[in-house]
Amino acid sequence: MTYHLAGDSTVAPMKPPESPMSGWGQFLEQRIGAPVRNLAFGGATTESFLASGTWAGLLDEVGAGDTVVIQFGHNDQKLPELDARGGYTDRLRRMVADVRDRAGLAVLCTSCERRWFNDSGGLIPTHGDYPNAVRDLAQELHAPLIDLAAFTAWLYEDLGAAESTTLLSHFAPGEAAAWPDGLADDTHFRAEGADRIAAFVARSLRAIERRDGDQPAKGSPIVS
Repeated sequence: MTYHLAGDSTVAPMKPPESPMSGWGQFLEQRIGAPVRNLAFGGATTESFLASGTWAGLLDEVGAGDTVVIQFGHNDQKLPELDARGGYTDRLRRMVADVRDRAGLAVLCTSCERRWFNDSGGLIPTHGDYPNAVRDLAQELHAPLIDLAAFTAWLYEDLGAAESTTLLSHFAPGEAAAWPDGLADDTHFRAEGADRIAAFVARSLRAIERRDGDQPAKGSPIVS
């Protein structure tokens, strides 16, 4: 069984010139102990993933029993035509149907939250209605759900404003060759953060598979 990943830069594999910035998909294979095809790319929306042919290329190698993990939203929310309850969920619905046509399991993910704190130390949600739209779609389609928005929001708040920077691409001057003057990026993970998210995704996928194995019908919703 192979895991196939569709998503944006928060999922995408590490680009060596940008190391140690990475998406969580880079570390999933070592966490899940099974082959992973990571086709996520920076700047991707549900529409660009389809229009570029990347989705078709992903589907070409999806076999019966494979799992396709789908996480978009960071870039969709910037485009009116991909509104949360319209173009965005229409395309996610198509992706789930395509995977099921190939006897695979489609797993929906909410977007990883951005690390934006208010003056009181609370995290500021930045994705509007998009996470709830994915949650509702998972219920509608009886598709498994991994709630990365909820998990990452909890993780950042639990660590606190200062310590949570160790998960994101905050680099001091001279620390990373790609950013000799330093960087403070509250969206993209550094390797340590990407690995932490991958560990949670792997645990969630194992829980989904155990639940599916106990039931006659696949695709029951689960929020991890």
